[in-house]
Amino acid sequence: MGFFKRLWGYIKTLFRVKTEAAMDPEIEIEQAIHEAKERDQDLRNQAAKVVAHRVQLESKIERAADDVGEARELAKQALLKAQESTTGGDTAGADKWTKAATGLAMKLQASENNLNSLKKQYESAVLQSDDAKKATQQNAMRLQELAAKRMEMLGDLQQAKMQESVNAAVEAISSTMDDEAVSLEKVEDKIEQRKAMAMAKAELRESTPDGAEMELREAVSMAQADAKLDELRAELGI
Repeated sequence: MGFFKRLWGYIKTLFRVKTEAAMDPEIEIEQAIHEAKERDQDLRNQAAKVVAHRVQLESKIERAADDVGEARELAKQALLKAQESTTGGDTAGADKWTKAATGLAMKLQASENNLNSLKKQYESAVLQSDDAKKATQQNAMRLQELAAKRMEMLGDLQQAKMQESVNAAVEAISSTMDDEAVSLEKVEDKIEQRKAMAMAKAELRESTPDGAEMELREAVSMAQADAKLDELRAELGI
């Protein structure tokens, strides 16, 4: 099991290394920018939900405050009505308005509890909203930095590609010159070989009887030519 586990790990590492080596840096840069923009958009959407929750709480608090104010005012009016009925000796009326005031007081208490609860939620929502906006601003700055880094990296990549192209051209020129030098050396070697072979054949010819005879004939011919030249000089008187 240990061997197969190590083998599998080796295969995964080899595949990862080969894959990374085959990836185009420019595509990797654009992919990183695209992913960063997607994350930024997701963060903005989440932040918008947090801010929207705060805004909704503001509206709810406003309505809850209106409910509290209305319940308080109605409860006061009911108490006044009950007091008037009591003063006027209207027992039934006093009982009616007292019950109404009690109901309105219960509604007022519930409205105040709701208002207090909303206010507490709003305090948390304000903090969360501020944090969300800060996170959005910070991420926007990081995205701008990444965009600037992208331009820098793309510039470096283009320079690297240009340098690689120049290096390839220089290597091609050097290779061509080396090939030409090799070709000239081969031609020179062939000439030297032919020259050496001719001199060797001449040397061998001189060391044979045929070569000696030829040398003798050449000497006789030279002597005869000299005699002929003396004869011509005598006729000319020179």
